[in-house]
Amino acid sequence: MGHDHAHGAGVQHRGRLLAVLALTLGVLVVQVVVGLMTGSLALLADAGHMLSDSLGLVLALAAIAVAQRPGGPRSTYGWHRTEVLAAGANGLILLGICVVIAVNAVARLDDPPSIEGGWVLVAGAVGLAVNIVGLVVLRAGSKESLNVRGAYLEVLGDAVGSVAVIVSAVVILLTGWHEADPIASLVIAALVIPRAVSLLRDVAEVLLETSPRDVDLDEVRGHILGVEGVVDVHDLHVWTITSGMPVMSAHVVVDDSVVDMADAHHVLDHLCTCLSHHFDVAHSTFQLEPAGHLESERHGHD
Repeated sequence: MGHDHAHGAGVQHRGRLLAVLALTLGVLVVQVVVGLMTGSLALLADAGHMLSDSLGLVLALAAIAVAQRPGGPRSTYGWHRTEVLAAGANGLILLGICVVIAVNAVARLDDPPSIEGGWVLVAGAVGLAVNIVGLVVLRAGSKESLNVRGAYLEVLGDAVGSVAVIVSAVVILLTGWHEADPIASLVIAALVIPRAVSLLRDVAEVLLETSPRDVDLDEVRGHILGVEGVVDVHDLHVWTITSGMPVMSAHVVVDDSVVDMADAHHVLDHLCTCLSHHFDVAHSTFQLEPAGHLESERHGHD
């Protein structure tokens, strides 16, 4: 039904992720070198976030590769959930980096070291330019894949972090107020944490198999009930295997006019046609039942 979800939403974005990974690793090296040279915690914090970006991108690429493995007797949906697990690991790494940044920044507030603002400014500007390129590359894919969205959010947070680095460098150059460096580090951590939490919340929703936010179960139920021959629907479930792979199952009660396989086939065709026109569901499973079957089920489990 709908679009082809056979390979998940992340595969088509592999090239974008590889390009952003190469750019991120290049900036990471620059920021670490300059951060150590100048003693800038803000720059090292941004480099730490870059490291998180790199690890997240590697996890995302690995998950996409693993997700292409065919399913087996115990993994009938394949390995698509590995993309979700990678996104979760990515979010946890982000939170860990933020804690380390915050602890070190607070420790430096009492006795900030002298910072060479010029080098920090140049490194921050380079980081910002690369982040902007990364955002442009990943923007389209962030709406289709949870993995790509995780990478996009990290690059977005890193771009804001680079702005904080640049601002702190300018303040130090103009005023000599070196407390701007640890304060910028705290700003970076504060900006990244909500994005990490948002990503982890999305991952939890997939793992808990909650209904996708863009799917209204009442609306789905209404479309099913609107199919000729259908009198009721129960046990309706919609959940997500991975980004772009929603799945639905339902027990559909049909009236007495459905008496043979040809009639059942007619109802199933109408159900699939109706739902494919209104909802983008990768796999749908319908159990057709005569009126009164639900009551029989209940008695059978007494």
